[in-house]
Amino acid sequence: MDLIGLATRISASVISIDAGRKGFATKGKAEEGRILYENGIERAMSAFKETQNSADPQTLILSQYTFLSQELQLCDKTDKDTITSLTKAVQSFDDTFLALKVVEEPSYIAVEKAIPHIGKYRVSGYPKDAFHIACSSHRTRLQNILRTPGLDPIEKALLKQRFSNLATAQSAYIEKQKMILGN
Repeated sequence: MDLIGLATRISASVISIDAGRKGFATKGKAEEGRILYENGIERAMSAFKETQNSADPQTLILSQYTFLSQELQLCDKTDKDTITSLTKAVQSFDDTFLALKVVEEPSYIAVEKAIPHIGKYRVSGYPKDAFHIACSSHRTRLQNILRTPGLDPIEKALLKQRFSNLATAQSAYIEKQKMILGN
């Protein structure tokens, strides 16, 4: 999969979604806004479905990371709560890229030994490291957004797809953990 092309498509879709939302709020631009918004959602949905089919944890995380990073760039500078939330999400996904490198090293066995074997520190019996923490946190964030009253059905579908992609990413990551830990 062309990761640069994927990131470009996702960034462009977020820009279109944002421009569409702004068009809704501008007198005489509602129809143009709706077209931009729907086009952006459609392109994002296509990209997220494609990444889910790849079942590659790095690709799945890159798609979320790109979407969040672009949202952060477009966020109104006065919206401190959203900026804080998006910044934390981007930072947690930064850590997932580090975890993806470490999980492929033989020294990952040290992580297995260092993380408690109590259930809350494990995912399917494997260490709940930065990858799992970021995915779980972001799934919670998406669930909270999905509870927003009046959310547009097509945006809701995109959020559900992104939520599903995180579950796929975690499953694929667990496979990497299994391979390195010999289970």
